[in-house]
Amino acid sequence: MTITIADLKAANNPLAAHYSQFRVGERLLLTGHSHQAWPDCSLGAHTQAWQDAALHVDHKWARAMEQAEAVRKGFRRLLGEPDAELALAQNTHELVMRFISALDLSARPRIVTSDGEFHTLRRQLTRLKEEGVELVVVPQYPANTFSERLAKVVNKKTAAVMVSQVFFNSARIVEGFHAVAQQCDFHGVHLLVDMYHSLNVLPVSVHALGLDNAFIVGGGYKYCQLGEGNCFLRVPPNCELRPVNTGWYAEFDLLAEQPDNEVHYGKGGARFAGSTYDPTSHYRAARVFAFFEEQGLTPALLRQISQHQIAVLATAFEALNLPEAEINLDHALALSERAGFLVVQTPRAMQLSELMVKQGVFTDARGAALRFGPAPYLADHQLRSAMQALGEAYSQL
Repeated sequence: MTITIADLKAANNPLAAHYSQFRVGERLLLTGHSHQAWPDCSLGAHTQAWQDAALHVDHKWARAMEQAEAVRKGFRRLLGEPDAELALAQNTHELVMRFISALDLSARPRIVTSDGEFHTLRRQLTRLKEEGVELVVVPQYPANTFSERLAKVVNKKTAAVMVSQVFFNSARIVEGFHAVAQQCDFHGVHLLVDMYHSLNVLPVSVHALGLDNAFIVGGGYKYCQLGEGNCFLRVPPNCELRPVNTGWYAEFDLLAEQPDNEVHYGKGGARFAGSTYDPTSHYRAARVFAFFEEQGLTPALLRQISQHQIAVLATAFEALNLPEAEINLDHALALSERAGFLVVQTPRAMQLSELMVKQGVFTDARGAALRFGPAPYLADHQLRSAMQALGEAYSQL
């Protein structure tokens, strides 16, 4: 049975029964933008990975590759691109490094990004700046001109534009990728878009966003409920880049041939492949992707649920009537402009998050951003209870 908004308003969200191991009905887990609970069915997938290894030993890899392809199929569905070429890896940093290693930074020593990027990009790009790469950082505010300002700084010396579709510190959705993509195409610049905070909480279409020629990175640790070890890089058609950071899986299909002294690459996503990995994560992910389909949890429905839950949280926060000068929401950000979590701005974000844990409410804080991340298995009364805990924590400061 497909979950409805009415189910969220009930005393018990029926979806919670599928997450008994994570005790989502008993605990107030508002970290859905970071680590969502895993459905119970994924536990059997862990066991299956172990059993396949015990039974087949080194021949387990044929079964592991089947799981990997199921994971690709799941991500393709979320991207709205059934034929997408995808490279898989344990984390996005691994994939970002392969992408960067394929850029000709000697001819184009310039990378464009924003000041709202998660630490995966922020730290690595800042380190490259220390080595002489010109790093152009475009402020995310004013938000209504961000894409326009980003497009304007792209030029023929730029190797890549690397930017998120949703900013991790505000939940703001970036609009207007068409203009950025067009500028990148015109100047021969590679565009990489981080969709980690988009997939499975926003409906996504690569083509509708104008990103046919873009690289896209993302993963399943957050809204997909896949857990660790499940990240991907979407590689645009006809890509001929040759990553310097390259694993032997990148020539996996060529290993039967006589090796020579040349470095060969596979086609599509295989160009950015790594090497031997723990396949357990793919068993889990394949099972969770199947669970979402069985439950009718489409991106469109999940967006509807998320928007309802964000509205419940925002209303509950306003009811606390806390001093706006010290703790507040971004009122300029409309509900439709928010992705899958709600940000409360306060210089005491970390303290408040720690105090709320003592009340059994799990949130997180990034600088001055206190983040509340709902998930589809939570009920409305749990969201209101979590926000009430914020009021009690604030009174303790």
